[in-house]
Formats: sequence, structure tokens, C-alpha cells
Amino acid sequence: MSNNANKIGFIGLGIMGAPMALNLMRAGNKLFTHTRGKTPDILAEGGATLCTTNKGVAERSDIIFLMVPDTPQVQEVLFGENGVVHGLTPGKIVVDMSSISPIATKEFAAKIRAKGLSIWMRRFPVVKSEPRTPRCPSWSAASRKLLTRSSHFLS
Repeated sequence: MSNNANKIGFIGLGIMGAPMALNLMRAGNKLFTHTRGKTPDILAEGGATLCTTNKGVAERSDIIFLMVPDTPQVQEVLFGENGVVHGLTPGKIVVDMSSISPIATKEFAAKIRAKGLSIWMRRFPVVKSEPRTPRCPSWSAASRKLLTRSSHFLS
């Protein structure tokens, strides 16, 4: 891994999240992780930095991926005690790959922006292990910039 490696956070290392995080790490990215359960040995032994809180992941990462089951878990990861929001700084990207309502995602992003943070938050839900992304023509220029900046992590 080079000193110029991307600093990637990954929260949620379950059945779907662990293989995704492993692929990001194998691609040469510096990986910071947090999960409720046990971190898979292959990640721990492979060089991932295990953070004790979601806040710790956000503090160390430029792009933070969330792969948790549903809306209440996303809300807790983002806004709970030691949540992601407490470690964010302007310009960071939060990518939610959970299968939650796009309305909830917009509300969460607005709540983060209300704290004075100018962050990117987009959802790329994963269904049957295949990512779904919205069609780019309907996206704003800012959203296309996000997609350009993070798309190689989603392929």
C-alpha cells in the first residue's frame, strides 16, 4: 500500500459488508473499520485498522461506506453516541449501501448539513449483491462529481 492510498472507512462487516471491505483493502486502500460483531480475521490480519467507534472511522477516513441492515441502524451509526456525524469534517463522503428509504437518506443528509457540515451523502443500496445506482442524467452536477470521485469503489 502506498502512502497515497485512499483512506476508506467501512462500517458493517456482516455477510455483505466484509467481502466488500476486503476488496477495497486488496485494491490498496487504507481501510478503517467498525462493526457490531467480530471483525473477520482476514480483515484484522490483512491490515485493516479496527476502530472502536463509528466516530473513529469517520475521523480517519475520507470516504465512509455504511453497510448495515435498515433505517434504524443507519440512524444509530450516523447520529448515535460516537456516531459518524461526530467525526465528520467538510468534504467527506458518506455512502450508504443499506436498503433504506431514499427519503430517510435525504433526511439524514439534511440533518448532517444542519450541523454546518458540507458533506456528500448518497445511497447505493445493494440488492442480491448487485449495486443499483440512479441514472446519471437526472443527477445534479454535484452528484455527478460524487459519482466520479467514488465510482471506482462501487464497481
